[in-house]
Amino acid sequence: MNSYFADLHIHIGRTSSGRPVKITGSKTLTLRNILKVASERKGLDLIGIIDCHSPEVIAEIEEMTGNGELTEVDGGGLQYGKTTLIPGSEIEIYDANCHGPIHVLAYFPSMEAMKQFSGWMSGHLKNIHLSSQRMYADGKTLQKTVKDMGGLFIPAHVFTPFKSLYGKGVKRSLREVFDEVLIDGIELGLSSDTDMAQGIPELSQYVFLTNSDAHSLGKLAREYQNFELEHPSFHELKLALREESGRRVSANYGLNPELGKYHGTVCGKCFTSVKQDTKACPVCGSRTIIKGVSNRIEELSQPLDSFKQRKRPPYIRQVPLDFIPGVGPRTMEKLLYAFGTEMNILHSADYDSLKLVVPEKIAGYIDLARQGKLNFNAGGGGKYGRIIPS
Repeated sequence: MNSYFADLHIHIGRTSSGRPVKITGSKTLTLRNILKVASERKGLDLIGIIDCHSPEVIAEIEEMTGNGELTEVDGGGLQYGKTTLIPGSEIEIYDANCHGPIHVLAYFPSMEAMKQFSGWMSGHLKNIHLSSQRMYADGKTLQKTVKDMGGLFIPAHVFTPFKSLYGKGVKRSLREVFDEVLIDGIELGLSSDTDMAQGIPELSQYVFLTNSDAHSLGKLAREYQNFELEHPSFHELKLALREESGRRVSANYGLNPELGKYHGTVCGKCFTSVKQDTKACPVCGSRTIIKGVSNRIEELSQPLDSFKQRKRPPYIRQVPLDFIPGVGPRTMEKLLYAFGTEMNILHSADYDSLKLVVPEKIAGYIDLARQGKLNFNAGGGGKYGRIIPS
């Protein structure tokens, strides 16, 4: 087996014609830019672009395949440079069984399958050109359709207070909305990690995924995982999610959850950290309290010795380079010039080598981040956490 870095949740902001796909996404977040940055700057081996259902995106992919920029991969997927693209789609479910909207991810082995899925979706939502649109069909029907077309089905950022499985979608169990057998994995999201989530018994049957949910080029690979595969392809990914034939997730790399936008419970107006049962903010008096991921997981968890645990790979709490104090665009370019890709900077460049390129204090921050020795002010209510400068 070989090791491959993968980020499977990347949005497209605009098509080549300038048409919006993910409205909140950057205008520079185009298909070609994503592929170039993922392959040459980030050092990712496998990516999932989850807006490939959009007709203009389909047309762009077909154009790039026709002119040789993309080539089909044996086992499913499309090759660009050193990176394999898995076409995917993000969809919003809010059926009669839901208590709030839920975002899910679907991935397909080929553009033919994606085109078939896009055609089916166009009859069940208002605007097929946009990302993360509400599907006017129930969750189990969507699951079955994805599976009938050879796809993979994964609930997205499952603890986020808004538009997620446990954040708003269900009271206690995923079985309220979905067929548990037709789920291929669970995406944790930026404000949680394996240690936090492993106390939820019904999740013990699934592999955990850590992806960026990138809305700009710089956010690619802020979370990712390492897969052990024969080669990057859809079929190999499917085997890894099932932990079959030696394929597996060997490590999850994610933000320290305290850096996530929704880790703690806070006042929705002034972002003061409050206790879970607070009715009104003690600082500004607002009654808009946003429950944090950490508190929601506590509600759902049971003692680890009360049910059979799945053996999980290490979750490596990581600080993205753009969170490091002093790492701006010029410093980043120096690092990339010296070490090639962000994966090399994060995983291969030692402290002494870093000091030759950037000031010692910045090199120290990067090294301390890798050792898990930085302190943070926790995020919440949609506001990212911050490193406490030493």
